[in-house]
Amino acid sequence: MACYFEISQQSQRLEFIVDEIFRCFGHTPLYADYHDNAWGRPVHDDNVLFEMLILEGAQAGLSWEIVLKKRESYREAFDGFDPEIVARYDEVKIAELLENPGIIRNRLKVNAAVINAKLFLETAAAHGSFAEFIWSYVDHAPIVGHWERLEDIPTTTLISDKISKDLKKLGFKFIGSTIIYSFMQSVGMVNDHVKSCFVYEELTKN
Repeated sequence: MACYFEISQQSQRLEFIVDEIFRCFGHTPLYADYHDNAWGRPVHDDNVLFEMLILEGAQAGLSWEIVLKKRESYREAFDGFDPEIVARYDEVKIAELLENPGIIRNRLKVNAAVINAKLFLETAAAHGSFAEFIWSYVDHAPIVGHWERLEDIPTTTLISDKISKDLKKLGFKFIGSTIIYSFMQSVGMVNDHVKSCFVYEELTKN
C-alpha cells in the first residue's frame, strides 16, 4: 500500500502520490483521510461519540465507505448529531429523513437513532457524560493491538460483548458486539492499526 494522496498547495486538488509511508487501509482519498486523522484516535467529546454510535449502527450490512460518503449529509440531516435535538424527533421528522437520499433510508436504523439519542442522554446524565461511561470499559485508556496484518484484527472481543449486552439492557438498538467493536476502533478505545502503519507508530510513540 504505497499509493497515497496529498493536497497540492498550488492547485488545491487532491492527488495521489507514491511515497514510503504505509497505512493499514485507505484506497480512496476519503477513506485514507479517515484512516489518517480519525480511526483509532481517542474521542472524548459526547457529540462525536453520539455521531459515531449512530453512524456505526447505520453501517450494519453495508460498507463503511458508503457511510463515509454520506457523512456530511448525515450531519446536515441529523442537526449536527446533537443528541438533545435528535431525541425530540417526531414521526414527521422521521418521515422527512426517510425521504432524504443523502442518508441510508432504513426505517429501523432511523428509528434506532432517535431511541438511542434519548438513551444516550439518560446514560450521560447518570454518569456525568457518555464519555465517562463508555471509556470506563477500558479503564479510560486505549487498548493497543499488536497486529501484523489486518486479517488478524478481531471483529468482536469480550469487552465489546460486555458493552453490547449492557447497552441492550438499557434499550439501545443496533449495538451488536460487531458494531460496538467497530465503534471502539473508530473512537480510539482500541488502537487496531497494524504495527507497520505510520499511525500506529504515532499513537504509541509516547
